[in-house]
Amino acid sequence: MRVLRLAVQKRRIQDKVVFHSDQGCQYTSDSFQRTLKEYGIESSMSRAGNCLDNVVTERFFRSLKSERVNYRRYETRHQAIADIIDYIEPFYNQKRKHYRLGNISPVQYEINLQKTA
Repeated sequence: MRVLRLAVQKRRIQDKVVFHSDQGCQYTSDSFQRTLKEYGIESSMSRAGNCLDNVVTERFFRSLKSERVNYRRYETRHQAIADIIDYIEPFYNQKRKHYRLGNISPVQYEINLQKTA
C-alpha cells in the first residue's frame, strides 16, 4: 500500500482512476480495498486464471524482467527496490518508446493528451 499512497501523492489524482490487478491476496485484502476507496480509486480485477484481462500489466512486467531484473543480481531487497524504481521512473516512463503509444514515451503521450484536452 505504500507504493499506492506514493503514486497518489505524486500524481495528485483529480480524474477517475481505475486500479487493475489480478486476484492476488494483496489486492483483495480489506485493507487494500479500503485504501483504494479512501482515494476514490475504482478496483478492477482480472478473472481467475485469465492473464489476458490484465494484458497491460502483464506486458509491463515482461519488459521489467526482460530488460532489467533478469540480468541483475541483488544483494539486498533495498538494492532491488532502488533498481526497479530507477527502471520505472527515469527510463520506462520518461524515455522508453512504446509501440502502442505511437513510439513515444508514456510521459510524452500524457503531455500530448493534456494539450488536446
